[in-house]
Amino acid sequence: MNKRLKIGITHGDINGISYEIIIKTLSEPQLLEMCTPIVYGSPKVFAFYKKMFDIGNTHVVPIDSPAAAHQGKAYIINCCGEDIKIETGKQSLEAGALALDALNAASNDLAAGNIDALVTAPINKSTIQSDKFHFPGHTEYLEKIAGGRSIMMLTSDNVRVALATNHTPINKVSSELSKELIVSKLKMLHRSLVQDFCITCPRIAVLALNPHASDSGLLGDEEERIIKPAISEANSAGIVCTGPLSADGFWISGSYTKYDAILAMYHDQGLAPFKALFHDSGVNFTAGLRFVRTSPAHGTAYDLAGKNMANHQSMLNAIYSAIDIVNNREIYSQISANPLRVEQHGERSEISE
Repeated sequence: MNKRLKIGITHGDINGISYEIIIKTLSEPQLLEMCTPIVYGSPKVFAFYKKMFDIGNTHVVPIDSPAAAHQGKAYIINCCGEDIKIETGKQSLEAGALALDALNAASNDLAAGNIDALVTAPINKSTIQSDKFHFPGHTEYLEKIAGGRSIMMLTSDNVRVALATNHTPINKVSSELSKELIVSKLKMLHRSLVQDFCITCPRIAVLALNPHASDSGLLGDEEERIIKPAISEANSAGIVCTGPLSADGFWISGSYTKYDAILAMYHDQGLAPFKALFHDSGVNFTAGLRFVRTSPAHGTAYDLAGKNMANHQSMLNAIYSAIDIVNNREIYSQISANPLRVEQHGERSEISE
């Protein structure tokens, strides 16, 4: 794996901490030894924040397309005009439109194979909405680009939390859950653990929806009606999964360290404890797609914007994770390319003595 992958990085919301964490990440001396980063954004905004934070050892070369990028340097593709209004720490529709411009350009290059993976800086899900973007977030947008379903996964060290439902309002979670949905998510999660993380026989914990796993039906029936049948079907298909497990006890007891991944039923059930534990290091990975996309596990952080206080470790980890996953998929592809033929009973062996 000597090839240095071309990693596209979208600039996200220009009024948040995106440029700060991007610039700090590009200043890491080892990064260019691992990949060729290509920022999709604005050279003007990049220069503005670089001067603001006085980070002199970070240089990007303007290019028109990923084909012009070569090993040993960082690059930037201008996706915006020159007349840009930067309002540090403030929401604005202009910032949302600029975030979408960068996302569209990078996604097109990703889908075309011009870059090897995509790392997205945080967006404001409200200001990016338009007639061209009507999705709850990056995940749903990228599903449309890829033409397939995905599963949202947060990772840090050996802890991986995936979601059965993504950006679903809490009053609609129960009605959205079904046995078929959970089985589908478990299959995607299992496959990702095998091909993206090189885990041979992954063990998955499945969280309950209701408090105390419903206390035998006293606090709801989704566990008996939906989740348990889904777990049974997944186990019958060769996926090792356990549950439904009471979420509060699962996290406080440290049980999350005993599994290769956790499937939570809804957004905050999985992400609130994960971010409390790994806010500065966590990575958001959109698993199940034909291409690789990661991002930092935090938002725009307007309250920190322009103060030189943002921690860039999550962005750095997102880039490293993208590199690892691309390489792991290549390894998986190679080792599974020519599987041994399983002989049926009564067939003669092709191996002679």
